[in-house]
Amino acid sequence: MRAPPKPGLLLVATRELRWMRRDGVALVLALLVPVIAFAVLTLIFSNAVIRNLRVAVVDADRSATSLMYVQSIASAPGVTVAERSSDMRSAMQAVRSGDAIAAVYIPENFERDLLAQKRPQVVSLYNRQYYTPGNNAASAIQSAVAAATAALPHEPGPSGYQPGALVAEQYVLSNPALNFAQFLLRAILPTVLHVVTAIAGGYAVGSEFAQRSKRAWMRAAGGRPLVALIGKFLPLFAIFLIMMVVDAAILHGLYGISFRGEPVLVAAAACLLLIAYLSFGALLVLLTQALPTGLSLIAIFCNPAFGFAGVGFPIAAMGTFAQVWGSILPLRWYLQVLFDQAARGLPPSDSVGPFAILAGLACLYFALAWARLSAIANAPPRREAEPALRIRYGRGVAIAMGNEVQRILGDRGVIGLIVLAPILYGALYPQPYLGQVLRGIPIAVVDQDQTELSRDLVQTLNADEATSVAVRADTLADAQAALDRHDVFAILAIPKDTERQVLRGEQARIAAYVDAAYFLLYSRTLQGISEAASTVSTNIATRGARSEGSLVYAAMTRSASPIEFLSQPLFNPTGGYASYVVPAAFILILQQTLLLGVASLGGAAYAIGGPGNRWLRSGPSAVFGQGLAHLCFALPGLVLYLILLPRVYGFSTLGRLEDLILLAVPFVLSVSFLAQFVSAWFRRRETAILLLIAISLPLFFQVGVSWPVEALPDFVRAASRVFPSTSAIDGFVRINQMGASILEVKGDWSSLWILTVVYGLLAAIATQVVSRNKAPHER
Repeated sequence: MRAPPKPGLLLVATRELRWMRRDGVALVLALLVPVIAFAVLTLIFSNAVIRNLRVAVVDADRSATSLMYVQSIASAPGVTVAERSSDMRSAMQAVRSGDAIAAVYIPENFERDLLAQKRPQVVSLYNRQYYTPGNNAASAIQSAVAAATAALPHEPGPSGYQPGALVAEQYVLSNPALNFAQFLLRAILPTVLHVVTAIAGGYAVGSEFAQRSKRAWMRAAGGRPLVALIGKFLPLFAIFLIMMVVDAAILHGLYGISFRGEPVLVAAAACLLLIAYLSFGALLVLLTQALPTGLSLIAIFCNPAFGFAGVGFPIAAMGTFAQVWGSILPLRWYLQVLFDQAARGLPPSDSVGPFAILAGLACLYFALAWARLSAIANAPPRREAEPALRIRYGRGVAIAMGNEVQRILGDRGVIGLIVLAPILYGALYPQPYLGQVLRGIPIAVVDQDQTELSRDLVQTLNADEATSVAVRADTLADAQAALDRHDVFAILAIPKDTERQVLRGEQARIAAYVDAAYFLLYSRTLQGISEAASTVSTNIATRGARSEGSLVYAAMTRSASPIEFLSQPLFNPTGGYASYVVPAAFILILQQTLLLGVASLGGAAYAIGGPGNRWLRSGPSAVFGQGLAHLCFALPGLVLYLILLPRVYGFSTLGRLEDLILLAVPFVLSVSFLAQFVSAWFRRRETAILLLIAISLPLFFQVGVSWPVEALPDFVRAASRVFPSTSAIDGFVRINQMGASILEVKGDWSSLWILTVVYGLLAAIATQVVSRNKAPHER
């Protein structure tokens, strides 16, 4: 007779693998969800270079010279002239409606004023509410205008002495190709995986309280909680470690991104990240001893983690709360090790600090999970009492709506997702970004000139809003060491004889070494250095003259371009990071919380009452009545995110209430009907969170706010329209932050109503199909 297997680590791990294969959902969560998310994100960023951003041009002069400028803009690699507007009103309407990302105005009599040397003005107005595409369009337009200006015939200028100018030559560190897609992918793929890891760890442990037997788990471990926990984590750890390898293969194999640091250190950090989030997910479920509640808490903690990691918006610019909160998240320290090693190629010794903190957090969360499991290992399982609902039997919209209200009020997990989670997210999610604009970025200066000019440049750098001279180094090696320690984020080298070259009337080149591992830091630091160099050059040309005097005007005329180019941001004029990212994220949060809450209800209906409960929720009238109930419960979140919080945080609120309502109704109904359609096939409430939790980040980058839709493959752009958030985010941002009317976003509005009808029909059909095998009296 075969002896029973010996309790221990191997038995627990084997038991876990058998359960994953039988359960199905656990296997899909561990294998398919991250692979699908990786594939979607890889496709989103497959076009590394942003092209064909649409521009509206108003040529009020219609001369040969103005046509040359229009042709220069049309031939620029980053933009295309999508519309030749007759006036600025129609051009601005094109920007508000999304037909253009920017508008260029060439005034009447442009050619005549140019020949008269009156420096006519070319104006570029770009949409900075759509941050990345707007800034890219502004840069491309500026380059095109400069190229057209350089091609103009030059008239001989007045003779006389003219000092030279300072020219900041940029040397890009860490990411010399300035590939924005590669920068994002390096951070986003581990971010998606950390959410899936925490959810999988929580589900594996929580299943022992819901579907399986905690006593059988402990018997397989020989009554030892440590063995039980390690054995349960082993299969998941192995699977997610393979996913980390897939992540590296995508970045370094498919995209050809170079790896510059120590791979063993990064691999060890990846292992610690997985241990930390498996333990963290298990800890939250063990604390609540309720799988749905624990999974909801995991989602609330992990989903906003990307913002606190300091990749999009730097940690140095965050407030105290955001920095403290981010410091307890293992993802923040893993990404620092990853970027320092993979992107910046620092010596391993410079990554010891964040690696040690990551190891400490992994040990802490594992120890807490172990302690909690030890405390409840022999306790009787806690069963949550099912709420006593007064459900009315029958058909009709009013009956279905009333029954759904009863279900929501009687389910703490669902009421938490639909009503309470938006409040928590509204307080937590914006915290990293509330600094809005980067100020006082520390830089190092290597002054080898030691002249009055170089001292003026240092003072100007300190006076600029963007930069602050934190280190005065004697050599580039000393400055590089400060850069490696994150004491500074750029180095400015002022060569010897810089002042002499300027006084001789020559261009003097100063070297700006800027770290491009973090894009926002890179662009803002380079902006501050360029502004300081330009200010010092102007001061030299006008030294000793009154700011309003004729000598200043003469000096500026000698050195200036024959035209004046004005680039003006629209809708987000200060370039606030929170003003751009948070309003869009709020709409995605509303979709996710409502989608998870309603889909959880569908799974709970079957888990509690079987097919009989499902029959009550089936059919067109039931689906529509339940959608109306969901609309009522979604109203507090809509008011909070569209009216109250934008004013609390200081975001622009230009939209009319009636336009917001007109867009909100099809948005909420389409999400409700989508959730009802999906959940018709669920048999457990937690299935919704397990399968849908990881879609938020891929969806955010398909909208066009952060990553331009022009850079998306056509089929990805089309596929993104099946989710209501794609049209809703675009429509709500244009109405509320840009002042568009409902008619100017009629494309988004129509798409939401189409989704409402399609998902409503699908939900009605699906709910009837899954309950058709039993007659009403049998239920």
